[in-house]
Amino acid sequence: MKRFRISTVQFIPLSFFLTILIGTILLMLPVSTAPGEETGIVTATFTSTTSVCVTGLVVVDTYAHWSTFGQAVILTLVQIGGLGVVAVGSMIMLIGRKKFSLGDRKLLGDSLNIDKNRGLLLFLKRIFKSVFVVEAVGAALFAVRFIPLLGVGKGIWASIFQSISAFCNAGMDVVGPNSMIDFQDSTYLMGVTMTLIVLGGLGFVVWFDVIDGVREGIKKRRSPAKIFRRLPVHSKLVLIMTASLLVGGMLYVLAAEFHNSDTIGRMPLSKKLLNSMFQSVTFRTAGFASIPQDKLTEGTCFLGYLLMFIGGSPVGTAGGVKTVTMFFVFMNAVSYIRGKKENVVFHRRVSEESMRKAAAVVFVSFVTVFVMTLLLMTRGGIVLTDALYEVVSALATVGLSRSLTPTLDTIGRLIIIVCMYLGRIGPISMALFFSKDAGAKNKIRHAEGTFYVG
Repeated sequence: MKRFRISTVQFIPLSFFLTILIGTILLMLPVSTAPGEETGIVTATFTSTTSVCVTGLVVVDTYAHWSTFGQAVILTLVQIGGLGVVAVGSMIMLIGRKKFSLGDRKLLGDSLNIDKNRGLLLFLKRIFKSVFVVEAVGAALFAVRFIPLLGVGKGIWASIFQSISAFCNAGMDVVGPNSMIDFQDSTYLMGVTMTLIVLGGLGFVVWFDVIDGVREGIKKRRSPAKIFRRLPVHSKLVLIMTASLLVGGMLYVLAAEFHNSDTIGRMPLSKKLLNSMFQSVTFRTAGFASIPQDKLTEGTCFLGYLLMFIGGSPVGTAGGVKTVTMFFVFMNAVSYIRGKKENVVFHRRVSEESMRKAAAVVFVSFVTVFVMTLLLMTRGGIVLTDALYEVVSALATVGLSRSLTPTLDTIGRLIIIVCMYLGRIGPISMALFFSKDAGAKNKIRHAEGTFYVG
């Protein structure tokens, strides 16, 4: 009898699916719902999926529909989803002093998208310690404003929820129905939220590279420029890409929305800059909104499609195809046009495998966006701008909506659920889930054919 085995590529999507299933069951319990509210299976599944996939799209108000227990379930799912189901399970094994096999290490490495076994468990411990420190500091900073506003008990709970949700790029909150719109004039709260979002989106590898680089730079009295130059090439690329996208996005939003009285048009210049930067940050898979998304101009929406599609950076809490992936696709095209046979970044060659993977991720993600948008528009009465915004937001695990999510019928909500799930595990991972071992296929070499391209 042939023994059934699950590969690491198959285990990761299954682990997320099972976590969503458990979350759905917990959210359907009467204790999870606030008095006077009812939770059907579609609503519970949607909420569990948006939590585990750290998306933030909701069909019911998080602060009003769910009880404190239900909100705690949602927050737990957000934390598990942000760190990764396999990473959380591995950490529990470490705490329980369980031994890790080579298979366990490979699974953990694949879940974190890191190709190394050496020092992997130490890296995992460092991730968890750093995450909880950052989230604790974030909660304390939020508490300074939320406790006077909401009272001690609710203020502390809202602070913890907001901090974890912002760092994990989930975009959900329990303060009220308007996300950050009620705080669009608060530089303090907007600043704390943006900082947590960016830190979560940078990726843990970049975190530790920067921390270690700064420590060594201080000891050896290096200038900031020299510290930056000595960073690993991946971290330098991520920092440059992140800064460029955030600043570029802010400037475009400022220009496109400057006279829009429904968004930032009535604000003084300082608040226009603040809210333009917040919109640029939240486009990068965060889901919080300081201005109404359904009032944005067509130009800003179009920019949003691109920024949401790109998302954050590898080995972090953000979604999207990732900054480095998109840069590799762009660089490959530029290198071909310029007649270069190698793709080089900071005097380091990028492997062909990385280039092929980047192209595959972008292609499969683009096709998924196209197909899901067409499916959503079959529900009737949904214009392209809103449908595309919703689908890209779900697939990139952003959580921004042009007020479309609550109005969707059951089929429409199921489409978005599939989008969120694919966005968290990655469309390319789902494609590999059903693929067979390519080892035998790669042993065959075919004769080269003549084809004409372009």
